[in-house]
Amino acid sequence: MVDQDSWTTEEFGTSHEGWVGVLLAEGSVPAPVYFDSGSGSAGRSVTRWSVYDGRSPRIPRAAVLRAVCSCGWTGPEHRLDRASIAGEILEESGDEQADACERDWDGHTARVEASAIPLPDSVTVLLERLEEEIEKLTRTSPVAAVRAARRLEVMAERVGYWAARGTRADLTTAQAAAALGVDERAAMRLMSRLGRWSPYS
Repeated sequence: MVDQDSWTTEEFGTSHEGWVGVLLAEGSVPAPVYFDSGSGSAGRSVTRWSVYDGRSPRIPRAAVLRAVCSCGWTGPEHRLDRASIAGEILEESGDEQADACERDWDGHTARVEASAIPLPDSVTVLLERLEEEIEKLTRTSPVAAVRAARRLEVMAERVGYWAARGTRADLTTAQAAAALGVDERAAMRLMSRLGRWSPYS
């Protein structure tokens, strides 16, 4: 098991999963750090940035933090000043750089969203208004809100069917993925679910 904190957005999911990446002084990416459970059961491999504190011979010391995304994008480097933070816990001394990495990734996903096919303002406004109305309904009648959510599911299945099939006829999987802001595998799963065909066909 690899232990790693990560960030995702609701729309793009694991297609753009981000985390704080580590570089060593010579510029390489360190291997996961393995921690033995000591109980005879399997231990765990950890890649969370804060474990790379160099406090033992088997744990390398981080020199740089940067945002990393599952799509292959990497953010700018944020160097750790080890001289000024000597003796401090890395999770605390590197917190500012780690926060900067998350802001970099936020900027990356904002650019992904901007590059996806835009929705007409009328549709965006309707969706936002509908969400607000169902949230208000939840406060007064949760069961009615559940029914409304179910109606949304039925509607999505109905309109999504023809939308997915039309997209399949018009675009390649790569083109659809780019328009949706996700990777090809996620695009194929989404399209096949809405269009009701096997993703392996």
